[in-house]
Amino acid sequence: MYNLIQSAKAQVAALTEAAYARAAGTLPAGVQVNTTIEIPKDTSHGDYASNFAMAGAKAMHMAPRQIAQILVDNLELEGSYFSRVEIAGPGFLNFTLGPRWYSEVLRTIEFEGPDYGSGTEGGGRTVMVEFVSANPTGPMHMGNARGGVLGDTLANVLARNGWKVWKEFYVNDAGNQIDKFARSIYARYMNIALGEGAVPFPEDGYHGEDIKEIAQAIYEACGDAFVNEPQEDALFTMAQEGLDCNIPKMKEDLKKYGIEYDQWYMESWLHDRSFVANTVGLLTDKGWTYEKDGALWLNTTELLKKKYLAEGKTQEQVDKLDLKDDVLRRANGFYTYFAADIAYHRNKLEERKFDLAINIWGADHHGHVARLQAALDGLGLDGSHRLVIVLMQLVNLLQDGKPVRMSKRTGKAIALHDLLDEISVDAARYYFNNRTPSSPLDFDLDLAVRQDSENPVYYVQYAHARICSLLARLAEEGAHVQPAASVDAARLTAPEELALMKSLAQYPEEVRLAAQGYDPSRINRYLVSLAGDFHRFYNACRLKGEAEAVLAVRLKLADTTRSVLANGLDLLGVSAPEKM
Repeated sequence: MYNLIQSAKAQVAALTEAAYARAAGTLPAGVQVNTTIEIPKDTSHGDYASNFAMAGAKAMHMAPRQIAQILVDNLELEGSYFSRVEIAGPGFLNFTLGPRWYSEVLRTIEFEGPDYGSGTEGGGRTVMVEFVSANPTGPMHMGNARGGVLGDTLANVLARNGWKVWKEFYVNDAGNQIDKFARSIYARYMNIALGEGAVPFPEDGYHGEDIKEIAQAIYEACGDAFVNEPQEDALFTMAQEGLDCNIPKMKEDLKKYGIEYDQWYMESWLHDRSFVANTVGLLTDKGWTYEKDGALWLNTTELLKKKYLAEGKTQEQVDKLDLKDDVLRRANGFYTYFAADIAYHRNKLEERKFDLAINIWGADHHGHVARLQAALDGLGLDGSHRLVIVLMQLVNLLQDGKPVRMSKRTGKAIALHDLLDEISVDAARYYFNNRTPSSPLDFDLDLAVRQDSENPVYYVQYAHARICSLLARLAEEGAHVQPAASVDAARLTAPEELALMKSLAQYPEEVRLAAQGYDPSRINRYLVSLAGDFHRFYNACRLKGEAEAVLAVRLKLADTTRSVLANGLDLLGVSAPEKM
């Protein structure tokens, strides 16, 4: 697929190198110049700026502006994307785009259609994006909502950039949280069967109304069947009943939110086939574990030292770190969550052979990142490079300018289904992806439902709907969108027209950078910028009543903008309405 931004940069480099070759005898030959090519913020400085003359000045023993003038004298722009080159400042070469490039923008977007913005950097490699992975012990909440749209949109962006993507939800259906979950349901059940206060509620139990509902459902279905049953047997049943109730609800909430996974992977699957024990055994075989106080420990300290030294830290820096080891198997024989986590990621990288694993985690897990990567390094799986953790900051929900802390339903966290009762899925998906993952997110409920330009999702969707209405109205008058080959891009000369076409050309680059930086919020910012460029074009450049050739190319530009807006919204999982 074609990236016109990168193509233009490559052509600047090629034209400059060709001019340097033609200047043989005037400029010293054989000099290797490390050139940077930038897009100036001020278009009066051209569309692309090369520092070739300044970067080569020392080696050529000449003044940069002198080198620049010789290069300009030898530049041949005929047939290129550029109409002129000027020397600026200490010796920058400022290239200005010409009609051929602008025509190429319209032709490329038309030709590539829904595939516009696609890249090849993934090279067909496989990546698993694991996200949300909330404990199945209660409703999905606001943190899950941000992680959900972040993971889902990142998966879309990676797929568009040439990766083969697999989306997975890891279900922690084993361990302490599930034991606590089962004991909470059991206590509620026994108090229904025997009377309130018959069984003390666990101090660290789950207090939500959903726990009471599960217990009530079990009692209605089974009556007093579990009252005299051995507690451990009853707890096992309570856990299974609770999971069978909660997991479908989680799937339903996420589906309503526009998220479906390739697989829901159960932690219990790892334990059932002794994969956790086997993984810990491998770490022991490699000399990374030791026993103390009846428990088996991972020598995380040495693994982290090895990792940090390999990453360029000095021995002195490493020695100052407060490094600690981790328990893998407790004295009672049970494996820790960390041991299961190592096994799960070994399953991803070794057993299922994903080239890359990406996890979306809350920022409170930051201390766990390097430890898990180092453990995978210890298994020979190159976790420092093959496991990427995207850390996500908290969400602050606001209404009437004040924080919203309580859920009407659970009395604790804001549940995702409660939120989606208040605002549209489009608004939720757009807002939760509106900031970089590392930035805290203020989610203003009042703004999310406003229908004006202050609401970014409305602003972008309105631009799309406005174009659809414009095209329909002009079609009724006999003016239809023409193929790109039939319109004359040279007639687009107004600053607003040129700015809009440059913005359209930027889309593949934004997708590439979003995938490269694991930051899909770039797409949100791009769409707001594109919508703004369209509105400025529409206000400055008439369509109705213009000469036929001008109308045709402006109509094509509007329709091209519509297709790119729809493309970007689709990447975000947000609809592109034709009417608003």
